[in-house]
Amino acid sequence: MGVTSTGPGTDPARTDGARTEPARAGLAGTDLARTAHADAWQQHGLLRAGTGGAAAELPGVRLMASGLPHAQWNNADVTDPARVDVDAVRRWYARRGVPWGVRVPAGAPWPHGRRLFTKRLMLLHLGDLATAPDVPGLHVRAAGPADLDAVLHVDAIAFDGDPAGEEPWIRPHLTASRTTVALAQLDGDPVATAYTLRSDGRAGPAAYLAGVAVLPAARRRGVGAAVSAWLLHRAAGAGARLAHLHPDTDAAARVYARLGFTEVGGLDVYVDLA
Repeated sequence: MGVTSTGPGTDPARTDGARTEPARAGLAGTDLARTAHADAWQQHGLLRAGTGGAAAELPGVRLMASGLPHAQWNNADVTDPARVDVDAVRRWYARRGVPWGVRVPAGAPWPHGRRLFTKRLMLLHLGDLATAPDVPGLHVRAAGPADLDAVLHVDAIAFDGDPAGEEPWIRPHLTASRTTVALAQLDGDPVATAYTLRSDGRAGPAAYLAGVAVLPAARRRGVGAAVSAWLLHRAAGAGARLAHLHPDTDAAARVYARLGFTEVGGLDVYVDLA
């Protein structure tokens, strides 16, 4: 299905395939989604603290690092562009020896680095979560460390990636208390995976849905929606009030709109700041 990304990537074409934020909501939903996004990514840094991960805050910006040598997994979320000391951000990442990027509220002036694309955001109050249609033969369960190879296999095929490259990012999700990884089997064969990361930061109890991967042969059958809904129901049962995600394509955004998500203002991603 390839519905979410984990950071800088190609600029997705955007049309009117998903619902957009109602005008009467103003910026409230957008601010909430951006805050929840930064909360979640700082948790990504903290859950990797034993292997070089970290999170911090400087004026106008919230920082996280995974410790991994890929810019998409080391990001700063800008909250007030006028207050950011870019040199201080550079020093923070230089001490960790990782490439990095920044995410700026879409449309805000930002003269540093090179704009890569706009990251779309979608938000859901979990009380409004819609029911996903049943998929005959589909069984979804929580994955554990013993399922690492199966999760990597599905992820690599769905996203045309390298299992060895993805393994350091995915492995902690299978053991961290704040993450739930789903593994879906169709007629006994693994066909999909996804995860949620729980945060309890400034946006309140929230679930970040990401890594939704469906094998090509199982697409267009409602598998991605079913796996997503399974994770979101678990998150709501554990106390999350909000869910948020970032779709890569209009087709993905339409799937999430049917589950109740609303598209809000996004984030401009910048690289080449070091």
